[in-house]
Amino acid sequence: MRARLSGSPEERASLVRAGAQQGVAEAQAVWGQMLLDEGKPREGFSWFNKAAAQGHLMALNMVGRCYDQGWGVAIDKARAAECFRIAAERGLDWGMYNFATALTLGEGVPEDKAAALAWFEKACALGNAKAINYIGSFHEDGWVVARNMAVAADCYARAAEGGDFRGAFNHARMLIADARYDEAREWLARCAQSATPAFLDKAARWLSDSPRPALAEVLRSAPPIARADG
Repeated sequence: MRARLSGSPEERASLVRAGAQQGVAEAQAVWGQMLLDEGKPREGFSWFNKAAAQGHLMALNMVGRCYDQGWGVAIDKARAAECFRIAAERGLDWGMYNFATALTLGEGVPEDKAAALAWFEKACALGNAKAINYIGSFHEDGWVVARNMAVAADCYARAAEGGDFRGAFNHARMLIADARYDEAREWLARCAQSATPAFLDKAARWLSDSPRPALAEVLRSAPPIARADG
């Protein structure tokens, strides 16, 4: 099996599709993601549902993402939040992160930042870098905790090291505040490698008003590659 999966992209896709059609939940979840990545959200949504019906937690989380973003189905924030909640309660870190985000924003569920922070902390304990970054935001903004920039900066650094592009940008912000511009430039470059175009534009505008506006060019000069925010 491993040898077959190491073949060409076409061979891998054929193998995954065959597994999905045979009812293998993991293959159905992977095939759904492949279809989504290929710009076929309706088909992807259908396969995510098939895998979720078998108890595949990441597939259930992706059903929620589809409802949240309108990928192959009409946007339904309440259904999205319900999918995230179930995945979270069953132990999936991405379900925890997405449910916590819904609670933070009040999307599909009543806003509850205290509950959101608790779920972010659970996801953080499982190593989810995006959750660690969000915890940093809670401490920077003083949401349901006392404002603590030292804790925020530590969270951002950990999220950046974990590969989260928002964490990389926030870590760079903290470095800029400490006048550590060369280090900030390095983290901005890392941010640019995986950030969404919309985030890069927003971040570049923030940098334009920072003590080192020239750093915005690090993001603006990023190659126009396809990016997806997980």
